[in-house]
Amino acid sequence: MRRVPTLPCSHRYLRSRRHVQRATILADFCRSETGASLVEFAIVAPLLALLLLGVIDFGRYMQIADVVTNAARAGVQYGAQTIGTASDTVGMQNAALSDAQGLAGMTAQASYWCTPSCAVPPVGRRIVYVQVTTTGTFQSLFHYPGLPTSVRVSDNAIMQVAQ
Repeated sequence: MRRVPTLPCSHRYLRSRRHVQRATILADFCRSETGASLVEFAIVAPLLALLLLGVIDFGRYMQIADVVTNAARAGVQYGAQTIGTASDTVGMQNAALSDAQGLAGMTAQASYWCTPSCAVPPVGRRIVYVQVTTTGTFQSLFHYPGLPTSVRVSDNAIMQVAQ
């Protein structure tokens, strides 16, 4: 760039000097990495927050699935104690529901069966089984596109009755 000699007070001198100062500031800004990590964090922070919310909801789902599984297990453990408790389906359901006290809207269904059939007199050793099916509902904290907001969580436990 060719410099035109001018007096320090002239308009042309001031205009060219401002132009050089702006170009110098812009060049310094382009070469400097000050604030680059802040910009990178601002870009990545929403993705990290979304990932954190997904991890929290997944953990809640696993906790509810664990409660449902343990409740089914508690119900069959009650029913498998004796032949008398095997036919107490209401007691098995109550044992399952009381094991999952913190889970609202949980249901439990209990049943028992024998091999050979319980209706005919046994010709040998009769094997009795109890079964409890528990169902709960998981409600996600946030709506994720493409995923349902509520998911049914169910488990089934079967155990042979002690004789």
